[in-house]
Amino acid sequence: MQCELPEYNPPSERIIDILKTYKTVAVVGLSPKAERDSHKVAKYLKDNGFTIIPVNPGQKEILGEKSYPNLKSIPSSVDIVNIFRRPDAVLSIVEDAVEIGAKAVWMQLGIANNKAAQKAREAGIEVVMSKCIKIEHINMIEKHHYRRKTTCRS
Repeated sequence: MQCELPEYNPPSERIIDILKTYKTVAVVGLSPKAERDSHKVAKYLKDNGFTIIPVNPGQKEILGEKSYPNLKSIPSSVDIVNIFRRPDAVLSIVEDAVEIGAKAVWMQLGIANNKAAQKAREAGIEVVMSKCIKIEHINMIEKHHYRRKTTCRS
C-alpha cells in the first residue's frame, strides 16, 4: 500500500497551539498491547495531562479508561480525534468527527487522506496529517527549554 502525501499541514506554530489548547483526545485504533505505537502514544498523552478516550470496538477498557466502539458513542466532548487506522479507513472516521463536533483531526505518522482532510476542513475542523502527536508535543516542550529525547516508539 502506497502512502498518500499530505497536500497541506498547519504551520508549526498552529500545531503548538492545537496541543496547548485542546486536551481531550479520542484515540481511534488504540491497542491494549503495550508494545504498539498507539498504546505508547496514548500513554504518553495521558501521562502529560491529556484526557484520553480509547476508541476500539473490541475492548472494554484500555489504559484504565473506558473504551468506546466508535466516536459517536462517546458521551462527552472530544477536542482531537487521533487516528491510528489505515488511510482507507480515515474518511468514515472523519465523517464521525464532523458529526460529534471535534475541533481537530490528527492522522498519525504515515497516515494521510487528503479527501478526508478536505471534508474536515470544510466543516471547520483543523487537520494534521502524517505527524506523531507525541513527537510534536515533545518538540513543543523542547522549544520551551525542557530537554527530553525520545521517539514515537519509546
